[in-house]
Amino acid sequence: MATMFDTLRTARELEAAGLEAKQAEAIAVAIRDGQGDLVTRSYLRAELFRALFIQGVAIVGLLKVLELV
Repeated sequence: MATMFDTLRTARELEAAGLEAKQAEAIAVAIRDGQGDLVTRSYLRAELFRALFIQGVAIVGLLKVLELV
């Protein structure tokens, strides 16, 4: 899925920029927690294709039941 967020690296970079360790760690954790459930573009495409395929099959099935095909 999504790329992992490196909180340790981020905290160290924030410390190097002049923040105190506790502040840097809190900011890094807040960023990580704020990301939620991220997904990749390819995953979204695959899920969209799957949903459209299922809908297509359902429509064809309905048309067969109604004897329109």
